[in-house]
Amino acid sequence: MWKNEDNSTQNTMVLQENDLKLMAERGVSEAQVARQLEQIKEGFPFLKLQGAASAEKGIVVLNDEQRARYREAWQQYKNGHRRILKFVPASGAASRMFKDMFAFVDADYDAPQTAFEKEFFEHIRDFAFREALCKKCRENEGKNIRTLLAEGNYKAIARNMLAANGLNYGKLPKGLLLFHQYDDGPRTPMEEHLVEAALYATSNGEAHLHFTVSHEHLALFESMVSAKIAKYEEQFGVKFDVTFSEQKPSTDTIAASPDGTPFRQDDGSLLFRPGGHGALIENLNDIEADVVFIKNIDNVVPDRLKDATVEYKEVLAGLLVTLQAQVFDYLRLLENDDIDHEKLWEISRFVEKELCCYREGINKLNDNELRKYLQEKLHRPMRVCGMVRNVGEPGGGPFLTYNPDGTVSLQILESTQIDKSNEEYLRMFTEGTHFNPVDLVCATRDVQGKSFNLPDFIDPKTGFISKKSSNGRDLLALELPGLWNGAMSNWTTVFVEVPLSTFNPVKTVNDLLREEHQSDCNAHHCH
Repeated sequence: MWKNEDNSTQNTMVLQENDLKLMAERGVSEAQVARQLEQIKEGFPFLKLQGAASAEKGIVVLNDEQRARYREAWQQYKNGHRRILKFVPASGAASRMFKDMFAFVDADYDAPQTAFEKEFFEHIRDFAFREALCKKCRENEGKNIRTLLAEGNYKAIARNMLAANGLNYGKLPKGLLLFHQYDDGPRTPMEEHLVEAALYATSNGEAHLHFTVSHEHLALFESMVSAKIAKYEEQFGVKFDVTFSEQKPSTDTIAASPDGTPFRQDDGSLLFRPGGHGALIENLNDIEADVVFIKNIDNVVPDRLKDATVEYKEVLAGLLVTLQAQVFDYLRLLENDDIDHEKLWEISRFVEKELCCYREGINKLNDNELRKYLQEKLHRPMRVCGMVRNVGEPGGGPFLTYNPDGTVSLQILESTQIDKSNEEYLRMFTEGTHFNPVDLVCATRDVQGKSFNLPDFIDPKTGFISKKSSNGRDLLALELPGLWNGAMSNWTTVFVEVPLSTFNPVKTVNDLLREEHQSDCNAHHCH
């Protein structure tokens, strides 16, 4: 039984011996479970918004000269024996990419009917995996794709793409699918991230990459990396250091029944579920690096379109290290008790103008209070985030948000964090000019060069509850504060506009047919 501070019973749950054993194996404490059940019961507060960030307020739009200056700053920084790392969340299976094709396999018709199905089969030659698929069709059906199409045996083609005895694309992680075609063969997103690292994230001839993967895919990733790494090391004259981690079981959250009590599975055991991408703040915290680039696994383009990606990654990184150098200078000055009033106001203006963090009534603080406030605001991890212009339905986006301490700062918010019943907030959300493509460059060391403990900078009130099911039974799932929203709430944040050409995610298999994912090479078609 757990009790509140006022001694009232909050949740009654008899923990059995096997519950305690399961929790111990996962590294989850009773207090954690109690807190999570309380959060599920209470829900999370919506955030108080000042407005959507825009080019007028909150999002930096750089001109040609500024971009060139920041790229130069990045080149100089990289030459200084730095540890630079690309952090790529890659644990997702590709099953959602093929949702429409699974539906086709199970449909009560044999020829493509929907626009999606027709597009897939009409353009099957344009997928980078076509030759591998053709080979599987010959092995399993004794016929190539062309013959199966001529016979109207579309489902055999789809099955060979999805099933375990075919390409197994229904179960593989996105990072290991063949995305782009080249003269020397097709490439996976994992390989495209190696190439990107070589182009903008090297120092001393080394490129460090870290992929977060699910346990069942770890061996596949490791073998793919060991098979491919030498080719790209030779091509780019770079030494790659590739590491992997899995989401920690201790970051899983307990599931609750709709009435708020712990959800028990059919065998009576407690159910723990992955806590969402916010759990990855623990993986990021374990990494030692001066600068970390964060980008999703599926947001990659062929080489012919990489120039814009490389330019803007260097721009974001150059701005980050320029701001960090200034922050460190100011933090050293703030160590002096006798820092003068003028200098304090200079630093205060920097925090407000350059870091877009301000509070009302700051002029009422005495010098000592102001100094402490500035130290607290500057002594934190930093991130510069690319933001793209909104062209479709807004998803997560950039906002100016009130913090618990009364200050206003920049935050990336998911739609679940915004109170849609508030007309003004709904308007801010729907009329937002930019959205979050997950394009971050982070600095996680302090002025002494020590790594920050990143869990200290999470806002625990920014999780959310989602409705899920297990074996047909409804449950409530607790999502941790997301990696680029709640888990980084108390970071110094700067938003920069980046072109839409740097954002090319692959949500469905047919997205690979978009011009941005097609190659210019005249590779051999499957016959």
